[in-house]
Amino acid sequence: MLSILSGILGFATSGLPSVLKFFEQKGDQNHEREMAKIEMQRSLAMAEKGFASQERIEELKTEQVSMDTYTQERVALYKNDEASAEGASTWVINLRASVRPIITYVFVIILLVVDFVGLYWAISSGHNYAEAMHIVFSNEEMAILASIIGFWFGSRHWEK
Repeated sequence: MLSILSGILGFATSGLPSVLKFFEQKGDQNHEREMAKIEMQRSLAMAEKGFASQERIEELKTEQVSMDTYTQERVALYKNDEASAEGASTWVINLRASVRPIITYVFVIILLVVDFVGLYWAISSGHNYAEAMHIVFSNEEMAILASIIGFWFGSRHWEK
């Protein structure tokens, strides 16, 4: 009887932190809700008095600072790249510029070789072509290839 009670008590007390966390989160959510209401009332009061345009100007200034910071970071990165390439031979500079494409090409070539060898093995071991294609070219492999293509063709789009 004591072991049953201690088991129930141990099980109940293990959930106590979760119960306390639930009430704490509920209190936090109520506080956040009240803060949002106060902020909304403040924004409405400022808009009534004509300060809404000032708020928009501040947003635009913040956006401009963010863009300037991003530009300065890019310029600093390019200067660092240029400084690290000073004094290096031409082939080292060319190799540095082609590391990612070379890795991608090697990966895709290895993938294709493994796939075609696997396809040849599957067909030579008696599987029909459609079944062998389904086995060799899996959905996971297509996801890897899609991520590579997305990286190379999509990365420039996101920067613009």
